Amino acid sequence: MKLSGAQALWECLVREGVDTVFGISGGAVIRLYHELPDYSIRHILMRHEQAAAHAADGYARATGKVGVCVGTSGPGATNLITGIATAMMDSSPLVAITGQVSSPYLGTDAFQEVDITGATVPIVKHNYLVTDVGELPATMRSAFHIARTGRPGPVLVDITKDAQMAEAEFCYPESVDLPGYRPHEESGFEHLEEAARLLNEARCPVVIAGRGTIVSGAHQELRELVERGNIPVVTTLLGIGAIPETHRACLRMAGMHGTVPANRALQQSDAILAIGMRFDDRFTGALGTFAPRATVIHVDIDAAEIGKNVKVDLPIRGDAREVLRRLVPSIASKERADWWAEIEEWREDTAKNDILSRESTQLLPQRVIRAIWEATGGEALMVSDVGQNQMWEAQYYLHSQTCGLISSGGLGTMGFGLPAGIGAAIGRPGETTWVVVGDGGFQMTMQELAVVVQEGIPLKIALLNNGFLGMVRQWQEVFFERRYSGTKLVNPDFVALAEAYGIPGLPVATEAELAPAIEKAVGIEGPVLLEFRVEEEQNVYPMVAPGAALDQMIRRPGQG
Repeated sequence: MKLSGAQALWECLVREGVDTVFGISGGAVIRLYHELPDYSIRHILMRHEQAAAHAADGYARATGKVGVCVGTSGPGATNLITGIATAMMDSSPLVAITGQVSSPYLGTDAFQEVDITGATVPIVKHNYLVTDVGELPATMRSAFHIARTGRPGPVLVDITKDAQMAEAEFCYPESVDLPGYRPHEESGFEHLEEAARLLNEARCPVVIAGRGTIVSGAHQELRELVERGNIPVVTTLLGIGAIPETHRACLRMAGMHGTVPANRALQQSDAILAIGMRFDDRFTGALGTFAPRATVIHVDIDAAEIGKNVKVDLPIRGDAREVLRRLVPSIASKERADWWAEIEEWREDTAKNDILSRESTQLLPQRVIRAIWEATGGEALMVSDVGQNQMWEAQYYLHSQTCGLISSGGLGTMGFGLPAGIGAAIGRPGETTWVVVGDGGFQMTMQELAVVVQEGIPLKIALLNNGFLGMVRQWQEVFFERRYSGTKLVNPDFVALAEAYGIPGLPVATEAELAPAIEKAVGIEGPVLLEFRVEEEQNVYPMVAPGAALDQMIRRPGQG
């Protein structure tokens, strides 16, 4: 059949199983939007292209499918960049489609022309500029293949206006031929028996579960391994949910704001099995001090990550689920009583010193997050923004969902939470979705409340309002002589703002109001915003200072 480029694009998306697209129209994609009503694809009209990319990212993380976003040329395309970079850093499968000026005008500085393929080279797995309508089907087939295979990530497809309007015979390729692209290459499998031996003989072994564990769907295999070997497991921020956080073996998140048991276990370990993680600086602390006695076994689908930051003794390149499936039968059953006795002491000490065990005259953000966990039983789909709110969510919500926490990890993108929550809720409509945001990050994308209303998305939004750019203020307090420069916020009335959009707003200022407000929010069928007016100068602890070792934690002011 003969189709225009615009028709061919939507036909390609239908063939790829795409049911939802997040975007904003414009002059260079108006032909695409003209043809869209003829196809069974739901379009979510976002209010900013950055939010469109974040929504597609949240959809991808919640569903495991490729998220799709659309923007026009020039500013529409450049607005997508932050969201594309966020997806790249966190290995989220995304296809970003942008319009471009007509081919004869390329390179002439035409109206709204930007070399978006050149601009995005460092933040995509691959990108394409399509000027010939005949190349569009094969390009789209390859784009989706690259986005979803191997280590997932974003791909950008830039389509000129003349390619959108021209016609050609449509033929969608059944297979992809990309010489040099070998995403499923495996190596190091000969080390599996040695890996099992090291774990079996170790006195203090630890498993690290990163996002790759979740992407590969290795939840069951991970659980079998740690239960069979009686091995504690810690997670990265994006590995939260790889194993239920209520599981005895789970010491929860490690790193700069990780738990005391998780960080101490890593530093005391003599063997580490790291699965689908990058050993980034926020996780390791000072590299020269990280797990000084441990033999490191690193499993990752991306060979470039193995040995990049931490010296690896046994490299294994492959899909996490397949590697664990092969490794589990060789893991011996061990009691490890001495190792677990140490861990339990750290757990008891942590519980005794937890801020929740102390009285407070003000509303603590930690209590807010724990109250949401109690109200949802750990079963909500949780999405967070970035900063203190993100860390408190990770510390005080005990995730049982296999999806875990959806958040921006590598790029740390403020403004991610609300649009990503929209995408996640659309991707998993039968589940309760909560978005945790701070007052700073919320104001970067709060215009997307209009999308929540327009699309009837029943988001529960927990806004932690402390009147500051909280994490920066914390660093200014702890490391920069309490000089609060550029961090104090003058905020709007968030409850009135929500209600202006047609969303019920609930103010919460005291602990007595906390549980009733959350209960009321849970009972509301549609969206609701809860503004928690929390203590202004509350900090996130534990905290590992820059240049310090993981076990050199600041647990609260004046205490190491």
